[in-house]
Amino acid sequence: MADQTSPARSPKTPPKSPSAEPLSSSQIEADPLVAGDEDEDTDGDSAFNAGSLASSTTSISDSILDYRKLHGRTYENVKTTEYWAPNDDQQNDGLDIIHNVLLMNLDDKLFIAPIAEHPARVLDIGTGTGIWAMDFAEQFPETKVIGTDLSPIQPAWVPPNVEFVIDDCIQDWTWPADHFDFIHLRALYGSIPDWQALYRKAFHHLVPGGWIQDLEMDVKIQSDHIAFSDDHIFNRWAKQFYDVGEKTGRSFAVATGNTMRDNLAAVGFVDIVEQKINLDGFTNYLFTQVLGWDKAEVVVFVAEYRKEMRKLSNCGWAYM
Repeated sequence: MADQTSPARSPKTPPKSPSAEPLSSSQIEADPLVAGDEDEDTDGDSAFNAGSLASSTTSISDSILDYRKLHGRTYENVKTTEYWAPNDDQQNDGLDIIHNVLLMNLDDKLFIAPIAEHPARVLDIGTGTGIWAMDFAEQFPETKVIGTDLSPIQPAWVPPNVEFVIDDCIQDWTWPADHFDFIHLRALYGSIPDWQALYRKAFHHLVPGGWIQDLEMDVKIQSDHIAFSDDHIFNRWAKQFYDVGEKTGRSFAVATGNTMRDNLAAVGFVDIVEQKINLDGFTNYLFTQVLGWDKAEVVVFVAEYRKEMRKLSNCGWAYM
């Protein structure tokens, strides 16, 4: 679904829970490295500074500048995490399109949480191309906006109140406690091994009364008019992603049921508001590296999925 939750941080101390379980032996092995484009402009005007990789806020090494290549697509190369989506231009263009689709489904609002009128500091986890962070910074020019991501794919020229940091959100955060007025997360499904641990970090770094907003999407297409059979491509499609999540320990079903609400409540958040939004109707790495499919099998499977998605009679939608 696109399940969007906006809870407030209460002043109380969040309950502790067991630490994240280590990845199982099915953890994906790294492919041989493919160095980033050496001809790429590396002058000092970029919002991302390679020198910052040595700073205390960076928990990953300069191997982030090397990418893995798989079936013609490039992926991040961070040993401490497993992010399944590509980070090439094709993917980044798609992320910006998705950003605008999500805005349309949220009545052109960047957020729905009732944040302070003049937030001092805002954190955007998994900022991607940085488009949300930049839009927010333009809307709130007095707010310091920090966007974090595993890949340095953000643009060179950004609003002066925006900073991009290469960081892994599942590692320790180095900002002070009670630091941010608002923490924004979006589309991290399939990437987080322990959601409560992530939410606990956010709770710790939010000011009392601050807000967190997380928007996650379900991979299953549904319909109000048609009951899709178990062997329909929509259900088979979703099953593959759910199976990937089972194998990697990083669920693609976080937006189903009340999973997000329950996880947020478990770490101490209160005043949780959950909205389920229907979206009117990704695979390379996950299906070949986790499920062991051949590339040809993926191509055929995706073609069948696209064919059904184009059928207006299906009236397909997915939860957001």
